[in-house]
Amino acid sequence: MDNEEDNSSQTSTIKGTPVRQIAVFLPNRPGAFVSILDLLRTSHAVVLGLSVQDSIDNTVVRLIVNDPDTVETLFIEKGIPFNSTDLLVVALRDGAEQMPDCLRALLKAETNIHFIYPLLSKPEGHAALALHVEDNHFGQAVLSKAGFKVLRQEDLSR
Repeated sequence: MDNEEDNSSQTSTIKGTPVRQIAVFLPNRPGAFVSILDLLRTSHAVVLGLSVQDSIDNTVVRLIVNDPDTVETLFIEKGIPFNSTDLLVVALRDGAEQMPDCLRALLKAETNIHFIYPLLSKPEGHAALALHVEDNHFGQAVLSKAGFKVLRQEDLSR
C-alpha cells in the first residue's frame, strides 16, 4: 500500500502507515488502567503493545493498538488526555536472541533510543519490539539495511 508520506528513497518493505503509539495519562488510583482497558474492549480495540510508567501522582500508559484512529476518537469523546506519536516496530524473526543485533545496529549508527518495549502480540508469528528513536526515518533505514523488517500499522491491524 502506498502512502503519500513515503518518499522515493524508501524501499517497498517500509511503505504503509507508521505504527502509532497512544500515550494515556491516568491518575494514580486503583482501577484507572482497568477502566481504560474496559473502554477499549467495548470499542473492539485490541492492545498489541503496552508499557506503563508509574509515578506518585500519575501514570503514563503507552499503547499500541490495532486501530489507533478509533481509540483516539474514543479518548477525545471521553475527555481522556492522551498523546500520539509514531514509532518503529521491528520484527525479530529469530526471537529475543536477535534483540542485541537490532540494538547494536542502532548503536553503530549513533542514534538514540528514547524508550523500548516488546509487543504483546506476535505479528506475522515473530517477536517484535517497539522503539522510539530520535529520528524514525533514519532508524528505519538503519534497521532495514541491517536486514530487519520494520513493521507498519497495516502489519499489526487485523
